[in-house]
Amino acid sequence: NSSILHFTIIFMLLLEIRIQLTDESEFLVDRSQSNLFHVPKDLSLKTTVLNISQNYISELQTSDIISLSNLRILIMSHNRIQYLDISVFKFNQELEYLDLSHNELGKISCHPTVNLKHLDLSFNAFVGLPICKEFGNMSQLEFLGLSATQLRKSSVLPIASLHISKVLLVLGDTYGEKEDPESLQNFNTESLHIIFPRRKEFNFILDVSVSTAVSLELSNIKCVLDDNGCSYFRNVLLKLQNKSRISSLTLNNIETTWNFFIMILQLVWHTSIEYFSISNVKLQGHLNFRHFDYSNTSMKALSIQQLVTDVFSFPQRYIYEIFSNMNIQNFTVSGTHMVHMVCPSQISTFLYLDFSNNLLTDMVFKNCGKLTKLETLSLQMNQLKELANIVYMTKEMKSLQQLDVSQNLLRYDENEGDCSWTTSLLSLNLSSNILTDSVFRCLPPKVTVLDLHNNRIRSIPKPIMKLEALQELNVASNSLAHLPDCGAFSSLSVLIIDHNSVSSPSADFFHSCQKIRSMRAGNNPFQCTCELREFIQSIGQVSSEVVEGWPNSYKCDYPESYKGTPLKDFHVSQLSCNTALLLVTIGVALLVSTVTVTALCMYFDLPWYLRMVCQWTQTRRRARNIPLEELQRNLHFHAFISYSGHDSVWVKSELLPNLEKEDLRICLHERNFVPGKSIVENIINCIEKSYKSIFVLSPNFVQSEWCHYELYFAHHNLFHEAFDNLILVLLEPIPQYSIPSSYHQLKNLMARRTYLEWPKEKSKRGLFWANLRASINIKLMDKAKK
Repeated sequence: NSSILHFTIIFMLLLEIRIQLTDESEFLVDRSQSNLFHVPKDLSLKTTVLNISQNYISELQTSDIISLSNLRILIMSHNRIQYLDISVFKFNQELEYLDLSHNELGKISCHPTVNLKHLDLSFNAFVGLPICKEFGNMSQLEFLGLSATQLRKSSVLPIASLHISKVLLVLGDTYGEKEDPESLQNFNTESLHIIFPRRKEFNFILDVSVSTAVSLELSNIKCVLDDNGCSYFRNVLLKLQNKSRISSLTLNNIETTWNFFIMILQLVWHTSIEYFSISNVKLQGHLNFRHFDYSNTSMKALSIQQLVTDVFSFPQRYIYEIFSNMNIQNFTVSGTHMVHMVCPSQISTFLYLDFSNNLLTDMVFKNCGKLTKLETLSLQMNQLKELANIVYMTKEMKSLQQLDVSQNLLRYDENEGDCSWTTSLLSLNLSSNILTDSVFRCLPPKVTVLDLHNNRIRSIPKPIMKLEALQELNVASNSLAHLPDCGAFSSLSVLIIDHNSVSSPSADFFHSCQKIRSMRAGNNPFQCTCELREFIQSIGQVSSEVVEGWPNSYKCDYPESYKGTPLKDFHVSQLSCNTALLLVTIGVALLVSTVTVTALCMYFDLPWYLRMVCQWTQTRRRARNIPLEELQRNLHFHAFISYSGHDSVWVKSELLPNLEKEDLRICLHERNFVPGKSIVENIINCIEKSYKSIFVLSPNFVQSEWCHYELYFAHHNLFHEAFDNLILVLLEPIPQYSIPSSYHQLKNLMARRTYLEWPKEKSKRGLFWANLRASINIKLMDKAKK
């Protein structure tokens, strides 16, 4: 047990060091449990803390640590060092903490050192106390751990002038053969801890009363053979009655009888001890001790922890009566398998009772009206089952302010009758039970601190009794789906509701709970939807100190795409969360878009482009619907062009170059009419041998008679051949009134057919040429090329 305590101290020390050196972690070197046989040579020169405990190191030399001039803490416990020359530390002037406990040291050579505050040489193989005269210069020494098998008063003289906060003295297995009863007299310390040899019957005559210590701890006390009183240890305790300075006494690891255990209590009762603690007790035998003298005591607090016993061979009521009638203020009985406690026989002086970690049932203190002064009661970790019984038990405790009944099996049934708590109760711990929502209908009216974490609460019912004094509420680790409404908790300032089922907390929480100064609501399955948006915004409006764990503990759980995303990184616009606003915005956007598109269409003449695209599409569709062989039969040209001589400049500079550059064959009367044939015959021949006939319409075209003939024959061919081979290109606008009445065919064609209009803007001409080329593009048969 002492080893466990030692490891605990080292662990806490290292933890504290790690916290202090968070930003300078390279200064802390931990090589414990590394199977080392020598001090490592690769240590950083900046090392300030070195832990090489639990290895196999057998010696320590100057060269091992001479370079570590900044070394402040050295832990070498649990190694195999047999000899130590303290001069190895002469170059480590900053060294303050040296732990060499649990080695095999039998001898040390001293050297002046003045900076040490903690020196632990306990659990070694020293015969006499390893105290050198140089130790007398350690004016800063606060802790000194020693071990020896022989104690001599004179061996302590070198440090008699020092004022040491705590001395740990470990006595070897052979201690007691040459014992000096007054060897502790020269220890000038406030706290003295003596560890006696284990598994050895206590037969020592050490006088602890001569020590200057205010706090005394004795470990490993075994006296089971002398059932008459374990005379040796009895004498030790008797000497404490002689005006000793000791006010705090702790006994650890005791193995004795029930009779002597009660005798120990009785002997200490009449000393100057004010605080008495007994832990890790193993008892046997029966109890003959019936009368306990409660008079003339200085004791204020008694603690009995971790007590085990054989099968009781006497009524346990004797023990309970002794305990319940003690006239002290603070009493703890924990970890003893105690199944009951009786009511004191008269008004008790108890202010504080801790009966945690036992086997107490609902019968404890039933119908007990003698604990009227009790202020704090802990019944944690017992076998309590009905909350109504706890209410009834504490009803007569008129001064009770703090009650802890956590880690039991408590439940509450609303139909079980009256729920009238003592009105003095301010702090109530009901955590780790099986309570449900109904518990909120049975709470102390003036409670200020309420702990209900780790129960089975699904909701806070409405209506509930108003707890206007409640300041702190812990409902963590339940199944709550919503944050509480502070209507019933008008003074609530601290709320702990993490690890629940809160998915969509209300943004009105901070408005409802305006006195909240601390809230912990992390680790809940938050649904990152529109409903959560306002809650996140409300968190941003309060101080960062109010919301504990923000933002690391607040993460999305749903939808899957956001799972694991911190709430602070979840963003959704107000527009997508407001349906009315969204509809208005969409309507306005559509209206603006329509107006904008209409304006752009008018500005860029989009209808013209659409007509041209439509014409090109219709031309391609008609071409696909006529058999290719029929189109190619006897065709020599892609198009025959009919135009007025006055428009020849445009035809030759614009039309021909843009068509013939795509390998299209164009038929013109001035280059393709056959000499010797009549004009009419040439016109008919060119129209029949051309896939299409293009007519360039303009006011000049109307005035040309030959153009009229060409249009006539082409129109005749149109109906004769039954396919659409006529293309009208409007080069310039032709007013209807300017067309002669004899040109009725032209009027009909312009009225019924779509024509291509030559655009004046250059930006539109690309699409014009594309449509025109697409209208006449066909693969001519090889015979046509001859």
